[in-house]
Amino acid sequence: MSEIYDNSATDQLYPESGMPDRRDVPRDRGEGGPLTVAVRLDGGEAPGIDRVASVIGKIGTPDLPLALDRMLRDVADFDLSVIFGYPFGSPPRLLHDGYGMHATPAALDAYLRGAYLLDPFYTASVHGHPPGLWRMRELAPDHFFQSDFYGAADVHPCVSLEPGSLVEEIGFLVPLPSGFTAAYSLMRKTGREMFDALEMNRLRALEPIVREAVRSQWRQIDGVGDGGIPNAALGGAMEAAFSRFAQNDLTYQQQRIVQLILRGHSTVSISAIIGATEGTVKIHRKNIYRRLGISSQSELFSRFIQSLFVGEMI
Repeated sequence: MSEIYDNSATDQLYPESGMPDRRDVPRDRGEGGPLTVAVRLDGGEAPGIDRVASVIGKIGTPDLPLALDRMLRDVADFDLSVIFGYPFGSPPRLLHDGYGMHATPAALDAYLRGAYLLDPFYTASVHGHPPGLWRMRELAPDHFFQSDFYGAADVHPCVSLEPGSLVEEIGFLVPLPSGFTAAYSLMRKTGREMFDALEMNRLRALEPIVREAVRSQWRQIDGVGDGGIPNAALGGAMEAAFSRFAQNDLTYQQQRIVQLILRGHSTVSISAIIGATEGTVKIHRKNIYRRLGISSQSELFSRFIQSLFVGEMI
């Protein structure tokens, strides 16, 4: 059997700029048989051409997300996946549900009603964060992982099986042709290791394929919501509703601080954002609790979530 090297296919499917330490590996080709090419990444082998071809072949079909999941699991295994489209301020579009039985319908409903406003991937998507692969901790405020949202099984689909059931979430941010961004998240449950640097490098090497497949799949998605209302109109309503939370009880500055608290910012972070001392922020927090008749951040979060179901956020 002769060894065949064919660089043309890998040059197109794996651009040099996106693949660290790209090395072509020879594969035998039998009499009249197909050529199989594999490409090596740092520390391991990338998906074979047949796996990448499967992704390309599924573009335009409902099976594309599953094909992407299979390709990415070849280089870094994960337990759950999801793709949300995030038009500015509008309810997210659930483009792929890879939660399986992990996320309860109630948690997903609460997320889509408005809890998504606290999600770092939503915030990054609507505020022009650079595309690519990111760890959630790279996007989140400094106290996000101690926030009520992160551990709330009733509003956060990723942890709805049990609070704290995720060890890590990472995600590809993909700008869509329609002007908003999709977030393709990969998650590992508690009991496993976080994605290590080598796995992140392997996944980043495949980002060009993921990006173009997602963009092609949802190229025609527009800015109109399920009810036929333009997302621009819905977007203004949703973001404004978040801003109006407890507006009859709080000053504008206190409302702003409430939003930062809910999103997971610490006192130090809030003081830097609003240009006030930490002591001033603590006084604001005390006054907020007094005005709302509550005594803890958990109660503040519960009040916000309750507002999602009583018509304050529509």
